[in-house]
Amino acid sequence: MAEPYKIVIGLEVHVQLLTKTKLFCGCLNKFGLPPNTATCPVCLGMPGSLPVMNEQAFKLALRAALALNCQIARHPGQAPGFTKWDRKNYYYPDLPKNYQISQYDLPFSHDGWLEINIAKDPKKEFVGRKIGIIRAHLEEDAGKNLHDESGKGGDTLVDLNRTGTPLLEIVSHPDMTSPEEAIAYLDEIRLMLREIGVSDCEMQEGSLRCDANVNIHVPVIGKEHAETGKDYHATPLVEIKNLNSFRAVGRAITYEAKRHYEEYKKDTEGKFRFGKMLKTTAGWDDARGVTVVQRHKEDAADYRYFPEPDLVPVVVTEAQLAEARAAMGELPQEQRKRLVSQYGLSSYDAQVLTAKGRPTVAYFETVAKALGDGKAAANRMSDLVYPALTERKEEITEFPFDAATFADFVKNGPTNSQDRRDVFKLMVDEGLDLAAAKVKAGIKEVNADALRDAVKQAIANNPKAVADFKSGKDAAKMKIVGEVMKANKGVSNELVRGLVDEELVKV
Repeated sequence: MAEPYKIVIGLEVHVQLLTKTKLFCGCLNKFGLPPNTATCPVCLGMPGSLPVMNEQAFKLALRAALALNCQIARHPGQAPGFTKWDRKNYYYPDLPKNYQISQYDLPFSHDGWLEINIAKDPKKEFVGRKIGIIRAHLEEDAGKNLHDESGKGGDTLVDLNRTGTPLLEIVSHPDMTSPEEAIAYLDEIRLMLREIGVSDCEMQEGSLRCDANVNIHVPVIGKEHAETGKDYHATPLVEIKNLNSFRAVGRAITYEAKRHYEEYKKDTEGKFRFGKMLKTTAGWDDARGVTVVQRHKEDAADYRYFPEPDLVPVVVTEAQLAEARAAMGELPQEQRKRLVSQYGLSSYDAQVLTAKGRPTVAYFETVAKALGDGKAAANRMSDLVYPALTERKEEITEFPFDAATFADFVKNGPTNSQDRRDVFKLMVDEGLDLAAAKVKAGIKEVNADALRDAVKQAIANNPKAVADFKSGKDAAKMKIVGEVMKANKGVSNELVRGLVDEELVKV
């Protein structure tokens, strides 16, 4: 049953960029180093140290912004491409400078969109919706606090290795209306940024993090609607942090929406409304499945933004834009449409294939072109290649079975599904060629005349099955089919059935 309210969701996604060094210094940008070993006077905020911008970080961010269909620094009153850095001032133990170099009023990209699939059953169809992007801007990351979670009041440790890591913050419009849409949006961002080489988007390593801004709209009906003309009441905005997985994002949004509705029903004075209460920051407790209010959210004025005095503004040139576009390659949304139109795949098959990454798509395209049948290539990869990769814990680039060999196997290998799996496994695991694998699997080559003779013999051996079939029991013929299949391992079930049907007509 539908909920008596509409959920309104906007997401702030923070993505660490794949650079060798940090945003404003030469320290390594690498996960898993010993605590506080990737630091220097610049990222520690020592007096007299000066930042120098990482050009590669800006190029990657520009590539991502174009993939998100953003405008690149088109600000009224400014030259095209003009963008600057700002200081965002606040105190955290893991922010040694007590400010973060970020972007405020003139971000380098803004006003974009990302298309997601909002179909009720994404496996059957594609229903696109464009989610608006308010801005995507560069900033430096903070460090990491390691809290004592034993409840014994131990110390909090601070690791500053992450301080100064290049971070792209992608802020969406509140265009999502369900946890499923929010997860679809995150899935699409992660896939796209991985494909264009901007980030590895490993949530467990913190290179992709997400905050969810959530409230609900409750319809206004009856007398109040007639008197006020209001269509809905909006509840106060809550920003949910500490979301460490896409599943957690979905659970947190669902919980918070229900909590808002309960608070709304208890509110008899109309105070639990957007604009009447400050925005709240809440942490998500995944173990308990609840949000915990942490503080009221600061306004922009609380951060005391001002232009960063140690960095010059940047003007993005047409040459830089052209370079970024060339580096993007085919985007996932474009690729899915092409796979459907060029190879006749269903929306779901194209979605599954694209989600596995460009190397897998390239493998598929080689197989499909060799077979002249995109659907058959997709089916056989789903039956054989994907399970093998999972079992072997390999990527397609490491798989010992190249695309040309796989296409030859599909053309000339067994047509029976179980025999096909058996032979394929032998070829992959033992490095056998097709002929040797067939022999080891006990599959004999049978020519068409010999197979028809075998069908005739099976009909002669089973007079009762023939009589039952003639009396209208169609399933009786399966005894004949089974006898032929047993004696001729590796032969297609469909082929044998066809021959049995042909010969039974003659009896």
